[in-house]
Amino acid sequence: MSVANATGSFVETTAPTQSLFERVQAQIARAARAIELAPDVHAILDKPMSRIAVNFPVRMDDGRVRTFTGYRVQHNNALGPFKGGIRYHPAVSMDEVSALAAWMTLKCALVDIPFGGGKGGVQVDPSTLSQSELQRMTRRFVYALGPNLGPTYDVPAPDVNTDARTMAWIADTYAATLPPHERHRAMSVVTGKPVSAGGSPSRAKATGQGVVELIALWARDKACPMEDMTYTVQGFGKVGSWAARILKDKGARLVAVQDHTGSIRDPRGIDADALGEHVQRHGGVAGFPAADAIDRDAFFETPADVFIPAALEDQITERVAARLNVRLVAEGANGPTTPQGDAALQHRGIDVLPDILCNAGGVVVSYFEWRQNTTNDVPDPKRDDAQLREILARAYERVAAASHGFGLDWRSAAYAAALQRLETVYLDRGIFP
Repeated sequence: MSVANATGSFVETTAPTQSLFERVQAQIARAARAIELAPDVHAILDKPMSRIAVNFPVRMDDGRVRTFTGYRVQHNNALGPFKGGIRYHPAVSMDEVSALAAWMTLKCALVDIPFGGGKGGVQVDPSTLSQSELQRMTRRFVYALGPNLGPTYDVPAPDVNTDARTMAWIADTYAATLPPHERHRAMSVVTGKPVSAGGSPSRAKATGQGVVELIALWARDKACPMEDMTYTVQGFGKVGSWAARILKDKGARLVAVQDHTGSIRDPRGIDADALGEHVQRHGGVAGFPAADAIDRDAFFETPADVFIPAALEDQITERVAARLNVRLVAEGANGPTTPQGDAALQHRGIDVLPDILCNAGGVVVSYFEWRQNTTNDVPDPKRDDAQLREILARAYERVAAASHGFGLDWRSAAYAAALQRLETVYLDRGIFP
């Protein structure tokens, strides 16, 4: 049985056999065995370096005070400052944020950028707050985290239900905690800011663009021309909508979409730009006049070359994997596939571009923005696009080499390549004391 959660992503009601962070630990352990990772390095990566929980008061518009719970997990900073988004969602928990922080460590290592892994969030349904309440909550959360954030220590970014405006509030609040002569440093405390506040013009599309770049590499290897490709998307937010628009420009055909409002399909093709405008006006894909409404199972059973899950975790269960009628799952979301779903996909011979590879475009362009802010550089979208393509292509080849060399599925191979990068750092520099 499935239900829609607060953001509308479908989740199974059956309780998982392991927590999300336990799943990450198991995935790391599997890859560690395959590459014979140094036990000391494995022990370090098995637990976050810091787990921070804060309870903080916020005055509501009606004058009453409400207390919120927020989290920031700092998993590892061997390669550079902790890096990872902040999400606002009722289901935010220490376990979820710990898993997401660990995935960020591996993602940054895999694409070889100088960041570690972190993640944060507030347990809240943001749709129940006014804009002024949301701003006060954000600012109070940053104040509660205090010295746990910093441009060379821990650098947040947008995630589920947060955006460029949220990042501007964070940067402004952080600046207010600094002496006047140091406030210029505040700009680089977050990425994903508005362009007017030091953000990158490339950031909004970056994760979706990265998904498309990885799909294009897979299509090259599988002799699947992009102009002949069909695809489906789950979630039509920041990642899914951008991926669909960029794929449209490459000639691929969008045939089905699902979000919290329902599922739609048109085998002749759905215009991603028109659908994006509809979602902006109506809050979801339901009611889009140029496609037919279908049920959830029919969405997953839609024939296509590629399925892009771009919602939340645990969407591709064993049941869903058995219904998919695609050649490739390109994971735009973090952790969209359960272990049972993963096994089913492998059994059926469906390829997977795993999340720590497939959705890494966002953090790569976040690095470009952070570099731009810390060096007072001028943004250059063409340079960013070219560098993003090169970085993702190198990461794709690393995963392909690890898969071939160790005889691993692509998810385990991605973990293996990331762990090798981290192991090199620890073995080279040693462990204090």
